[in-house]
Order: sequence, then C-alpha cells, then structure tokens
Amino acid sequence: MLFAIQDRRVKAYLVQLGKGPTRGRWAFPGGLVRRGEMLDDAARRELQASTGLTDSYLEQLFTFGDPSRDPHAHVVSVAYMALIPDAGAVAGPSRKYAAGGWFEVSALPPLAYDHALMAAYAFKRLKSKLEYSNIAFALLPRVFTFAEFEELYSRILVRPIDRRNFRRRILAMGLLRRLKETRRGPHRPAALYAFARQSLQMIEML
Repeated sequence: MLFAIQDRRVKAYLVQLGKGPTRGRWAFPGGLVRRGEMLDDAARRELQASTGLTDSYLEQLFTFGDPSRDPHAHVVSVAYMALIPDAGAVAGPSRKYAAGGWFEVSALPPLAYDHALMAAYAFKRLKSKLEYSNIAFALLPRVFTFAEFEELYSRILVRPIDRRNFRRRILAMGLLRRLKETRRGPHRPAALYAFARQSLQMIEML
C-alpha cells in the first residue's frame, strides 16, 4: 500500500485489475512471492513493477488470512506500507493492471477483496506512528517549511493542531534542523527546515 501527500490531501495509489472475476475493480498492487525469495525483497520487487519506484520507505504492516477474503481460494497476504514524498514519482502500473491512479484516502472507490480493510488498517498505523516516531520524513521533501510540516500532521491526524505548543515542542526536540536558506513567497520569506535524521526514529512526538 503506497501513500503520499498530493494536492494537500493524503492519497493512496491503486491499480485497476484487468483480469479475472474482479476485473475493473480497484485494489492495492501485489503479487506472489517467488521460491526462495525473502518477503521484503518480494515487496520491493512488486512495488517497483507496479510503480517504477526503487527507493521509498517500506515496512511490513500485517498478515491478512481470513479464509473468506478470496472466494476462490484460501489466500494469505502479507501487506506492506510504502511512503513517498512525491506522488509524481510513480511511473505507472505494470502490464498486468489495466490502470493506476491516486485516490484520496477518505474517498476510496469500492475495492476488491478485503482491500478496504487493508486501507483502514494502514492509515490507522500511519496515524499512530506519526505520534511516536519521525515517520513524517518519508512523506515530506528533504527541504520544507514548518507550515508544511505542521499541515502534514493536521491532515493525517484529521484534527487541528495547537500551533504554538506544537512548534515549541517539535523545535525543542531537535527533530528538525533549520537551514540558512529561505523560501520567498507573496509574504515574508519562510524559513526552511530538514529532518535531522532521514531514517526511522522512535520518539515521543505528541
């Protein structure tokens, strides 16, 4: 499951199935593990085949194994969550899919199999992890304004942020480093920031 911020909205990348009884339905991309292949390697291979991405944050999410999830067989799926800072980096789906596209998480189309359950589980994990780690680094460009950082939290947590306390706490934690450069706009120049670490770090955020 691939997520990104696009047009100031949290979006998920879906593919349209082109074959079988679920033809025409939307779903998360996936595939079979090859003989002798590690799960993480299979997830990255399928992600690259479906989107063209070779470098993104990726973590194992959950194993879905309800016998009724596929009417034709008892299929067990190990789901992964991937995050990228730029939705435009996706090249497009592999030939086994009819189409691919980004959909707002709060307005997903009807999904095949139990992928709606997967989507809800993944977004819940993302919201939770935002509160105890620096996982936001995987959804923001390397350089950003504090307003963009703050808005990401507000969008994913789906609630307003106490801006003054939030800013004071984040800056006091040393999570971000302020850069010398500024970004010019219609108003006064905005300070630019970058994450102190570009890797996952567990920390008491909120």
